[in-house]
Amino acid sequence: MAEVLPFRVPAGSAHTLLVWGLEPQPELEHCLFSAFSRFGPLYSVRARGNAAVAGPGYCGVIKFYSAADASRAQRACNGQRLFQKRPLKVCVCRKQKGIQPQAPALSSNKCQELANRYLGFNGWSSRIITLQKVSGPDGEDEELGRSCQQGWVKFLCALEVTLPQHGVRSRGVALGQADAGDGEDPLELITATRRAQKLAVGKALSGAFQKILLVVLENGKVAVEYNSCQEEPTDSLTEEELKGLVQVNELSLEQFDLEEEEVLSDLSLDDE
Repeated sequence: MAEVLPFRVPAGSAHTLLVWGLEPQPELEHCLFSAFSRFGPLYSVRARGNAAVAGPGYCGVIKFYSAADASRAQRACNGQRLFQKRPLKVCVCRKQKGIQPQAPALSSNKCQELANRYLGFNGWSSRIITLQKVSGPDGEDEELGRSCQQGWVKFLCALEVTLPQHGVRSRGVALGQADAGDGEDPLELITATRRAQKLAVGKALSGAFQKILLVVLENGKVAVEYNSCQEEPTDSLTEEELKGLVQVNELSLEQFDLEEEEVLSDLSLDDE
């Protein structure tokens, strides 16, 4: 049976494992990552002290991108010692009740990790179509619903992701902004400019990946589907039209705002 993996934070209890009976030791989360990542790519690994009712020790919470990988890991690791003397208890998180909201988009770093894992480092590429400094219409910052003040630097990025082996191309358009203070310090302004550019590129990359679905088959092979439901008005524009996007008054800047899981700590200020 095939499993569809979107470029979003894995949602649902079937993706999450609870690990009980962990013994305190240095770099416990690294030990958990090493033990469980062999079953498939991991979104996150957390270790914390047990609640008072559970007795001494630690427990771990491990989230897989694939529910099938999580199930295999649970069956293989439950009752095993792995990296410690006592056997561990590993179980799948209990089913969550109620309607769950749509999972947020993965950050650009997480998108790249997932693409590299399933498509290979040479299985995809990205290129920036345009990266332009912009301001809100009539001086109003519509993205945040507040006045555009001196010192805020904003950039609009249009980017394309290509999967040559699957014949898929996907675009993302996004805004990035950073606070440059009063705008009088040249170094602070340069740093804010680079932050805004990095954030715009990262959000655009994440937006492009949102339109791509990975279909993991039982034999381990991966197919790719383009999610046309996520298409935006900008997808029908030519590259020249995208480069002149800031002059198109009909396009509101707020439409480029993504569900933002991206944080500035994900974005290095060093040149790539």
